[in-house]
Amino acid sequence: MPDGRPFWGGTYFPKENWIEILTKLAALYKDQPEKAEEYAANLTRGVRESDLIEPNTSKKEFSAVELDTMVTNWKKYMDFNLGGRAGAPKFPMPNNYQFLLRYAVQHSDQKIMDYVNKSLTKMALGGINDQIGGGFARYAVDNKWHIPHFEKMLYDNGQLLSLYANAYLVTKNQLYKEAAYQITTFAERELLDKTGAFYSSLDADSKNTEGILEEGAFYVWKKNELQNLLKEDFDLFAEYYNINDEHTWEHDTYNPHRTQTDQQFAEKHKITPDLLKQKTSGWKDILFKAREKRSRPRLDDKILTSWNALMLKGYIDAYRVFNDEHFLKIALKNASFIQKVQIQASGELYRNFKNGKSTINAYLEDYATVIDAFINLYQITLDEKWLETANQLAYYCFDHFFDDASKMFFFTSNTDRALVARKIDIDDNVIPSSNSVMANNLFLLGHYYANKTFTETAEQMLHNVKDSMLEYGSAASNWSMLYMNLAGDFYEIAITGEKVMDKLTELNQYYIPNKLVAGSKEESKLSLLEYKYNAGETTIYVCVDGACQLPVNQVKDALSQISLTFD
Repeated sequence: MPDGRPFWGGTYFPKENWIEILTKLAALYKDQPEKAEEYAANLTRGVRESDLIEPNTSKKEFSAVELDTMVTNWKKYMDFNLGGRAGAPKFPMPNNYQFLLRYAVQHSDQKIMDYVNKSLTKMALGGINDQIGGGFARYAVDNKWHIPHFEKMLYDNGQLLSLYANAYLVTKNQLYKEAAYQITTFAERELLDKTGAFYSSLDADSKNTEGILEEGAFYVWKKNELQNLLKEDFDLFAEYYNINDEHTWEHDTYNPHRTQTDQQFAEKHKITPDLLKQKTSGWKDILFKAREKRSRPRLDDKILTSWNALMLKGYIDAYRVFNDEHFLKIALKNASFIQKVQIQASGELYRNFKNGKSTINAYLEDYATVIDAFINLYQITLDEKWLETANQLAYYCFDHFFDDASKMFFFTSNTDRALVARKIDIDDNVIPSSNSVMANNLFLLGHYYANKTFTETAEQMLHNVKDSMLEYGSAASNWSMLYMNLAGDFYEIAITGEKVMDKLTELNQYYIPNKLVAGSKEESKLSLLEYKYNAGETTIYVCVDGACQLPVNQVKDALSQISLTFD
């Protein structure tokens, strides 16, 4: 309507249908304006009511029993044989597995751990993971992770980098480490800008040999192509990557994917793991060089703040787990781009950067993911500027996004042009909801700065969505992380002294999801560090809600004061 109200909507339409729809809508508005007005009034009312959040005023209670019930309900939708959600298509959903990994560890739930490992293994071996060039595609169109929708998104790969790093920390599964490193290789080769920021995506389509745009053309192979390239190695390659009649795709092409781990394959074919690694490395090199001569998928070169924050967190997690300085270097350059280019002097964030220019007032998603990434960057560098920036951004969100009525945050700022409705985003999807990320942020910042307003707001936000969360866990996995923090012991680990970074590096080799870290080489005014510095020694304090156990000097002694058990 002229005043901006919608009176009809949809998601996707083929070109010919879209033109027909537009013609009919134009006729409706011209010939029956009263109908258009009626539709607009009803649709606008529906949009405004669809995300109404009523504050939950009942007593706040967070128990392990309720979380167990949620996971039990969730199991009905899990594919325990092939991983992922039952049926097709299959989406990676990294945040689902981050929560389930944590749940399995803290509950000693072997069935859930097996499910997580099955899913991560199938994804890493499958066609959704580019076996030649690294990086994960958007989703698999089948139920076996064989054929992907070939588009590669920054936000998927950033979150999967975090997931595979944490899963490696728990399992020490070499496949997970390889998947993580391949993601970074892909991201740096295809998406990294000279500013240190990452571009958004690679398209699914590229031109085939006839010059026609075709999905997956860049990634799939004809059998004769592979035979010509690999010569006498083709038969072994075909076994390894399933180049056979059972796995033929469209137009007699093949998408290389694996159904066995390297160990299984080496044992079956009676070759040494070293020889197999040498072979696969050579095959990838040959095919990668051949593939580079093809028409490339189109690049979406806009730089989005929230998606960069997700990849930034991926690099932070990769550094924390693998202790590879390269990952820290990439993370710091990316974080500096966000801080120096995307954050304005007024404290506002920009959402977009392209052609040397920042544009679009940021959404809550951008603020929440940047705050999250900066809190985590502080925890690996102990540079308080990142934590302080995160805290400042959180205050900005209260000033411009917070809804006093619902105690939640709107998706758009009060400085933006008014829309027909200000939405409140609560469902964790492929990207966790902006409110769940924000609630987790406030919980952590509340601990760092002894800020009760932050911690109480986080608890109320969770309490508001608790009923729907417990009913449908896969759409609330990030909320469930906060739930676990509130229902069990959550540890504040404070490290002070000259060897603080050595102790932190050692501590990071253990999977402890129910903790935050604060540290300093010297005296610090940070609430968690005040009065804990002892000159001449490096001391570790393990605390819960500010109550600390006896200080220790060795990481192993600190670990003995921490329990992962959640009951």
